[in-house]
Amino acid sequence: MQTDRRPPPRTRRPTQADVARRAAVSQTVVSYVLNDNRSVSIAPETRRRVLDAIAALGYVPDDAARSLRSRRTLTIAAVIPDITNPFYPAFIRGIQDVAGANGYDLIAYNTDGTLEGERRGLDTVRRGRVDGLIINPFHLDPGDILPILTGGTPVVINGEYHLDAFPSDLPLDRVYVPGDAAARSLVEFLISQGHTRIGMIAGEDATPPREGRVRGYRQALATHHIPLEEALIRGGDFTEAGGYEAMRELLALRPRFTAVFAANDLMALGAFIACRERGIRVPADIAIAGFDDIPAARLVSPALTTVAQFPERTGRHAAEQLMDRLGGRYTGPTRLDLLQHKLIVRESA
Repeated sequence: MQTDRRPPPRTRRPTQADVARRAAVSQTVVSYVLNDNRSVSIAPETRRRVLDAIAALGYVPDDAARSLRSRRTLTIAAVIPDITNPFYPAFIRGIQDVAGANGYDLIAYNTDGTLEGERRGLDTVRRGRVDGLIINPFHLDPGDILPILTGGTPVVINGEYHLDAFPSDLPLDRVYVPGDAAARSLVEFLISQGHTRIGMIAGEDATPPREGRVRGYRQALATHHIPLEEALIRGGDFTEAGGYEAMRELLALRPRFTAVFAANDLMALGAFIACRERGIRVPADIAIAGFDDIPAARLVSPALTTVAQFPERTGRHAAEQLMDRLGGRYTGPTRLDLLQHKLIVRESA
């Protein structure tokens, strides 16, 4: 077969047909390469010819046309609880890097940690505006997510969430750093420093992050035969203001505790402020530790002892799972991607 290597007229944009002629392949093969369709076997040299032709011609795929043909939007959504928490912009960055590399745009929805906000994000998916979803559910029931999955839209859940209610053959995956193990390692570090009366600022009631981290706190105390005092567990809402108020409640207790574990770094920073207002020295009077390792944890004085979850890494893993589903590279049962935490010991504890 003779290859037609004539360039297209300069008055029009190159098309898939032009790419196919230059690469000596069919338009179908060009489409497979453009869409990274791994369900069809294409020889490496053929794929290379197509990519070389695309580069030589300056061909730019028409995403709108591709979307109409494939009934895809080439867009995914990430539903997160608090965009003002530095953990989540880093998480979004990891998702965006992977999505962009695979030709997808990203929409991020901030829910303010409310059920209503989470359901609004799901409504967008149900209306067909995105092809896949990554979500950090705080309040959603499995029944809220199930219709999306049964409709064929892949979902990746980040964080602590019970998957038992979902059939394993649905396009659902999960990525997370086990909060109980991470919290346990931090509390055990505090115990190793001689602390036996340890308060906890646990976060909002009945949310998955709180449940896992409180479980780890309890496990560490039990392992070291330290009696659990329920009065030492206070709420907070995962914000700096919530940590400040919870620390004020703890400081009113007697006898005074010697260390506090906050279930995220923002609440730990709020606890710092409450101590400073009362002339309490950290860590000389009370040690404080957090969870997440946000950038501010390294900048405050004293620098915050915490647990690193590496949110950008977590975002990348979540997006890779979603891209596997969307690209047809994985169609199997639910996957659990457990990521490791790292204890970061600094000056505050």
